[in-house]
Amino acid sequence: MSGGARGDRDDVAAWRFEAIGTQWTVDTVDALTDSDRAAVSALIDAFDREWSRFREDSTVTALSALGGSRPLPVDAEAMFAVYADLDDATSGAVSPLVGASLEALGYDRSYSLRSRGVVSAPRDWRRTVSIRDGLLQLAEPALIDIGAVGKGRLLDRVYEELASRKPGRLTVDAGGDIRASAAPERVGLEHPYDPRRIVGVVELADAALCASATNRRAWGEGLHHVLDARTGTPVRTIAATWAIAASAMVADAVATALFFEGGAELAHRWGVEWVRMTTAGRVEWSAGFGTQRCKAELFT
Repeated sequence: MSGGARGDRDDVAAWRFEAIGTQWTVDTVDALTDSDRAAVSALIDAFDREWSRFREDSTVTALSALGGSRPLPVDAEAMFAVYADLDDATSGAVSPLVGASLEALGYDRSYSLRSRGVVSAPRDWRRTVSIRDGLLQLAEPALIDIGAVGKGRLLDRVYEELASRKPGRLTVDAGGDIRASAAPERVGLEHPYDPRRIVGVVELADAALCASATNRRAWGEGLHHVLDARTGTPVRTIAATWAIAASAMVADAVATALFFEGGAELAHRWGVEWVRMTTAGRVEWSAGFGTQRCKAELFT
């Protein structure tokens, strides 16, 4: 995912590891203990075991085969509440049931990267997915994919776990999606067509920055991971988005919504600042970006 670019620092202790298919870096003033690292690893594994459509033993894989119900994952209510707002704002373009559409285009469990055609998501995912009596229920088999909010939600969980253990300066970077404590962190916005360049710089303090871009997780002729759930086809007009919010889950959600009509309006309602680049190379940004509210600079 094209997101934030950060330099190494000499005044922090860095822990680097790989999880959920991306590189993580945790910066703290004091080095993390074995107990701190074990807690983070257990949290990530539990989340992945619930939500990864790439695992045969996950909750979403079981539901995709049989439907029915499973014990409610701890993050389900928060994430599906955000998906309901995304659905309403984008007129159904963003859906948690886009998993079958991604698999049909080749972004499947085996990473075949061979398209088998186009499959749209169910028209109203809320008729299929429900939460009641402590259960996550699917009225019929369907493949949940939480790509619009899941990485941000997990980033928040990891950040909050470490913040409770290591008060003070803390930055958690999950493949360019970043949440930072009150100490300002300068983050470059990676150019979607040239990773050696940045399109701007954000001063991130007590906030999160998440991004999405069509040049990452791309394969075949014009195929990538940002799909319009209504059609099952990749978006064509927006190349990259960046969103800055109080939480990574909200920033992640807005970064996805900005690929569609209604995304900018949702960001405004939520008080999220943003930047996006069209496939024609035009850069657009929110009214508060680059102001005292969101200290930043764009190189346009």
